[in-house]
Amino acid sequence: MTARHKATGIALAGIGPLVLTVLTASPAAAHGSMTDPVSRVSACFAEGPENPKSAACKAAVKAGGTQALYDWNGVRDGEAGGRSRTRIPDGKLCSANNPEYKGLDLPRADWPASTMRAGKHTFRYKATAPHKGYFELYLTKSSYDPAKPLKWSDLEAKPFAKVTDPKLTNGEYVFDGRVPARSGRHLIYSVWQRSDSPEAFYTCSDVVFGKALGGAAARPAPTASAPTATQLAAGAGKSSMDMSQHHHAGSAAGTHTDAVTQADADAPAPGGSSQTGGNAPHAQGGGKPAGGQQLAETGGDGSTAPLAIGGAAVLAVGAGVLLATTRRRAARHRG
Repeated sequence: MTARHKATGIALAGIGPLVLTVLTASPAAAHGSMTDPVSRVSACFAEGPENPKSAACKAAVKAGGTQALYDWNGVRDGEAGGRSRTRIPDGKLCSANNPEYKGLDLPRADWPASTMRAGKHTFRYKATAPHKGYFELYLTKSSYDPAKPLKWSDLEAKPFAKVTDPKLTNGEYVFDGRVPARSGRHLIYSVWQRSDSPEAFYTCSDVVFGKALGGAAARPAPTASAPTATQLAAGAGKSSMDMSQHHHAGSAAGTHTDAVTQADADAPAPGGSSQTGGNAPHAQGGGKPAGGQQLAETGGDGSTAPLAIGGAAVLAVGAGVLLATTRRRAARHRG
């Protein structure tokens, strides 16, 4: 082996692992879903992705496949930044305009539901990766028709509950809210907007106040159940969500807001981009963090992939320079 070839081999051997390390660095995803009242995706996952029991969950699997249920904790928009109303189009609220979860948008009056009553309620949100941020909960108007696609205008203009950095207990965010009076079948829509990233997460929870009476809402409402720890563990192996880079330590800190009433006027006003494009389901929130803040330890952002590509390019250029230098030195040695 010539000196030039030997030096080249050493150079590339040294650069190779670095390039591989950069290219294989991927952002983490998947952060949670409402468990009280149970979200649609969680309820269907609890029934069993391969053989769901309810007609609605069977229809959801037929429309979007089983993977969406195994990925129950990833209904998100990585670029939301407080602009959910302008980024998610009508009819796609439950999927957050993400094609993987399109089965959740099916307009039906027989989704598994939780019983609900007006007044104080303790809400629970399973967090597989805690983040700083705020929750907003919206209730459908009295005129809501579950047999029609869910629109933003079907929700009250202001959330009935809003809480920032709620208490994390046994892996769940726990906070109280006062639920307005309703009758029959309705829906509670949650928005979890991170304060350390533009990323936001969404859930649709079907609820029934009293008995579902009148029209399409008269269909029997299967009882929704949250997935058990055993079910979550059993399904984790089939999830396409990458949880390997999340660090829960230190993320559980938060202030429990005891009195959560009508939403205040501080909620971020819709604005900026009116983009309604789909979301890559398995990437973290990208773009500039809301408020210019740094990303939390538990997250990453969509810039990770461009950085990986850019880093690989820099390393490739460096390898080229090193190779050229090696050749020049070898030539001088022969001379």
